[in-house]
Amino acid sequence: MGELIIEFSNWIWGTPLLVLLMGGGFFMLLYSGFIPFRGLRHSMKVVGGKYDDPNASGDISSLQALSSAIAATVGLGNISGVALAIGTGGPGAIFWMWVSAFVGMATKFFTCTLAIMYRGKDSSGHVQGGPMYVIEEGMGKQWRFLAVIFCVAGIMGLLAIFQANQLTEVLRVVLLRPFDLDWGQTSKWIIGVTVMLLVALVILGGIKRIARVASFLVPFMVALYFISVFIILFKNLGAVPDMFLVIIEDAFTGKAVLGGAVGQVIIIGARRAAFSNEAGIGTAPMVHGASKTSEPVREGLIAMLGPFIDTIVVCTLTALVIMVTGVWKSGERDGVLLTLSAFEQGLPGIGKYLLMAAVLVFALSTMFTYSYYGHKCFNYLFGADKAHFYNYFYLITIVAGAVTSLSVVMSFVDGMYAVMAFPTMISAIYLSPKVVAATRDYFERMKIMDKE
Repeated sequence: MGELIIEFSNWIWGTPLLVLLMGGGFFMLLYSGFIPFRGLRHSMKVVGGKYDDPNASGDISSLQALSSAIAATVGLGNISGVALAIGTGGPGAIFWMWVSAFVGMATKFFTCTLAIMYRGKDSSGHVQGGPMYVIEEGMGKQWRFLAVIFCVAGIMGLLAIFQANQLTEVLRVVLLRPFDLDWGQTSKWIIGVTVMLLVALVILGGIKRIARVASFLVPFMVALYFISVFIILFKNLGAVPDMFLVIIEDAFTGKAVLGGAVGQVIIIGARRAAFSNEAGIGTAPMVHGASKTSEPVREGLIAMLGPFIDTIVVCTLTALVIMVTGVWKSGERDGVLLTLSAFEQGLPGIGKYLLMAAVLVFALSTMFTYSYYGHKCFNYLFGADKAHFYNYFYLITIVAGAVTSLSVVMSFVDGMYAVMAFPTMISAIYLSPKVVAATRDYFERMKIMDKE
């Protein structure tokens, strides 16, 4: 079964999906008039709460939506995902992660704008957002099969199995093995059950509790991680410029993978970027669709900050730490263990404990938000009165992720992400004229407001 999952993941992440994600994102970048660049300043004002409307429909503020979305993306994708990219595709994969992030900013602008434009109602009459509602409300009932495909893949692909797997590995390596307390699979089961109980305390409280916890944890975990990374980079400051050159050179030569297969480097970079910032996958529109706002474009502007923060900033810092410490040449391909080696090398004695703390917070915050995504998919397919059953399924799979091999877990998640991307990107491209028209109207009205 494990081999079949790996083969399916490698097959579906072929040229068609790469063209859809990268090509579609580039189309949106051009069609929007390079909105990630010309709208960046305004989006920062929006995040600051200048335009918040507490009376608008929705469950959470735009800032809470961004925090929740970042909690799901600024996480182990930045610690383990980057290491996996370098371990399997070489430093050049990071360059293609950058490219994916910039086009991903445009993709998130379109998909999250649509999530507000075409909100629907679940079986209980509660307002909901996400690609499934965009497809049904924006494209029409005849396209509902795409919404069903998205939700089925979402229920399976938005499980916290990768986070559980990598958190378990870090805790075993840092806390158990030095004291000869690692009992193999038994340790994995114990850690998995413990993590499951911690996650249950938060996710059973619904999106409002998830958003409150994420809003508290995200600034803390980013600050802790940044401080650790900056110390390591400062100690190796002279090597940083050379590492950028290595990334750019390897991006176009592919020396580190498959004897110079540049196409493979691009695919690896795109896969890891998709896992890291989720642009085009359809997850962020589900949480941004719950924002208290009546301005779709404004929510899209907030959402597009996610890929920039996640991939351009955080992933780059992680990549530089792995490279300046030299551990990337070791051949280690287990994502989190490669990053752990870099922290041990860069900060002897305390590095592994700092990374363990960051991994713990990153993993838990991501687990909280992922539960909301899967819950919404289950709600759409089976009704609001049955949606709570998903939480129990979700919690059980945390234990499964803790005891399963990384290659199978990562391939399963990658495969389901790929399936989710097709409906999300098709609907975004199909409805892109609506977004462009709304964007023009929004900025015209903002000019009037500024004059007043």
